[in-house]
Amino acid sequence: MEDTEVIQRIINKDKDALYLLYDKYSGALFGVILRICQNQVLAEDVLQETFVKIWEKMGSYNPDKGRFYTWAYRIAKNTALNAVRKSDRLIQNEDLGVLKDKNATESEVDFQKLNGAISRLEPHHQEAISLIYFRGYTHREANEEMGVPLGTFKSYIRQALQLLRESYKIGIVLFWWVTEVIG
Repeated sequence: MEDTEVIQRIINKDKDALYLLYDKYSGALFGVILRICQNQVLAEDVLQETFVKIWEKMGSYNPDKGRFYTWAYRIAKNTALNAVRKSDRLIQNEDLGVLKDKNATESEVDFQKLNGAISRLEPHHQEAISLIYFRGYTHREANEEMGVPLGTFKSYIRQALQLLRESYKIGIVLFWWVTEVIG
């Protein structure tokens, strides 16, 4: 089903159509949001808020001004930036008091180590990871950007994640989770 048909159904308040868009774009948008928020729980809330805004503002989307993903990307990015600004002022992020040993209950993602692991990948693996997880492309958009068949592109992602898992074991859970969301 084409995006234009799904969008028209959403304008007519068809919730099932929103689920179709969610399935198609939530993974890519979550990658963008997570990169901005750097907090999985906050990113999940922002993703939900983003799709509420998409639902409410779909009537203002104009396909002549750009692709749906670009429009949704801007909503996600602005919502994430606003959430980060709000969370800095209102939410206590440190010293939760109840937790005696924070390290024992959650693992921090070491982004510097992760970036180092990514930089050791083959260039085509780096580009595939960058397009999906840092630039927010869908698999279809990314394989077109790289000029390779979709199956080959998915193999690049799978191989890259496998290599990252071998070299960076702590943060890879996050990548596997995102992979499952994108599907």
